[in-house]
Amino acid sequence: METLEVKYFSPDLPELQYVEGKSDWIDLYAAETAVLKAGEFRLIPLGVAIALPEGWEAHLVPRSSTFKNYGLLQTNSMGVVDCTYRGDGDQWFFPAYATRDAVIEKGARICQFRIMQNQPRLTFRRVEHLDSPDRGGFGSTGR
Repeated sequence: METLEVKYFSPDLPELQYVEGKSDWIDLYAAETAVLKAGEFRLIPLGVAIALPEGWEAHLVPRSSTFKNYGLLQTNSMGVVDCTYRGDGDQWFFPAYATRDAVIEKGARICQFRIMQNQPRLTFRRVEHLDSPDRGGFGSTGR
């Protein structure tokens, strides 16, 4: 079991918790109340800085209810926090775009993360043809 060092910027937010058997994604909370108008962008602070292990990165995505409840989209689709973003002031943020007027209360669960090992080193070799059969083009799986 890995133990991660977490700095909390807001003492009244719940502490991060891994729930065995439920999901391997960990919820993150809005560290302040955010009021957004439709069409507005805002970085919503998440109240934590985390020292990830060397060679690991965090993938940050909205919770499944974030759009339904607030009309928020994460502007970069999926956030990636690498292990070098680990300083005392390196607070994590949720980059939100509001599709409708929304109030996100402090302490609301708005996104989640998991950590993954970095991709192994790769090299690339140019070829004229690939030996695998074609699948039928983009979007062909469901036909």
